[in-house]
Amino acid sequence: MKQSERLGVNQQGHLTIGGCDTVELAAQYGTPLYVMDEDGIRAACRSYRDSIERYYDGRGMVCYASKAFCCKEICRIMDQEQMGLDVVSEGELYTALQAGFPAERICFHGNNKTDHELRYALETGVGLIIVDNEYELVRLNRMAEQMEKTVNIAFRIKPGVDAHTHDFVRTGQIDSKFGVALENGEAMQIIRQALTMKHVVLKGVHCHIGSQIFELEPFELAAQRMIELMAQVKEETGHVIEQLDLGGGFGICYTEEDQALRYDSYMEKVSEVVKDCCHRLGFPQPFVMLEPGRSIVGPSGITLYTAGSIKEIPNIRTYAAVDGGMTDNPRYALYQSVYEAVVANKAAQPKEMTVTLAGKCCESGDLLGEKMLVQKMESGDIVAVLSTGAYNYSMASNYNRICRPAVVMVHDGASRVIVRRESLEDLTRNDL
Repeated sequence: MKQSERLGVNQQGHLTIGGCDTVELAAQYGTPLYVMDEDGIRAACRSYRDSIERYYDGRGMVCYASKAFCCKEICRIMDQEQMGLDVVSEGELYTALQAGFPAERICFHGNNKTDHELRYALETGVGLIIVDNEYELVRLNRMAEQMEKTVNIAFRIKPGVDAHTHDFVRTGQIDSKFGVALENGEAMQIIRQALTMKHVVLKGVHCHIGSQIFELEPFELAAQRMIELMAQVKEETGHVIEQLDLGGGFGICYTEEDQALRYDSYMEKVSEVVKDCCHRLGFPQPFVMLEPGRSIVGPSGITLYTAGSIKEIPNIRTYAAVDGGMTDNPRYALYQSVYEAVVANKAAQPKEMTVTLAGKCCESGDLLGEKMLVQKMESGDIVAVLSTGAYNYSMASNYNRICRPAVVMVHDGASRVIVRRESLEDLTRNDL
């Protein structure tokens, strides 16, 4: 889904999202401001769920990867949309439970879960713990024994698949901090170890090969290798692994040049691979799980700013500064991620100005983008950066003691605050 499907221009020539005038949103709630389109989020959830119904006879579950954007309201929406939830920390788990999300539909990830986090997961009845390594496995089994519980687990497997994406978000190759590898026999070894333990029940295997991936082939290859592992486990131990979690990583359109695939095309192709491999190997088709995050919320979010100083350096570049920056969107500083921007109060006008969109932090690298084509920008204009629904609020910081922005949800021409803007009092709340 391209961001433009959720945006419009009204009679005033202003950018709209979810039927709301972005200039009016900026005036009502202030800037910087995250804006999320509820209909877009729900439509993405349904597209993934429908794909499992259509291509895999409904034998699966879609788990929203809450690291992309986590707050109580998004957890409530995921519950209403019959989604599962992927959490990776005590804080994400706590948020989900506070929102009333059913613990049995929560999968707990993480490469270095603390004792406190594992105990919290056991106490609250989390449905599945994805175990990353032997150290975690031994501790979890011991804790479960002490608490007189048994816990359902899956193992995170590195399938040795190279996803063609940024090095920082490639996770399926052997040189990764996540999971256990297929190539060196590590995966089979830890599976055998788990099968000897009395307080863990091996339900599934999991893989996640990376993020912002536009090709189908890596997902197909990962599915094939995982089914082959599951069949090997059955042949060598007699244990049938019931669940296959294929993770997420599905790419979205940040610019018009990006060519993201339809959400349902992933399940369409991967289900063929799973069915064919199971038939070839004589293995029962597993319950399949997907974990999209970015593709659920990313295209349905924008960030609004107010333009400040405009600095033209002749024959070099024009810096257009806004009242936010790397504190509310660190992705350009981290990955040189490319975004599109619109001058929201001039959205009907042609783009004819090239700018480097700069933040207000005390860092030369505090940029939101370079060589960005926008409408003629002046101080006081409202600037919208598109496709910021994922990994913006969730990665925001208080660098330079800047308050995090509010998050507003829009639906059918109405808006509501789902995360309050931080105050100066919030900044000093924990100071002594």
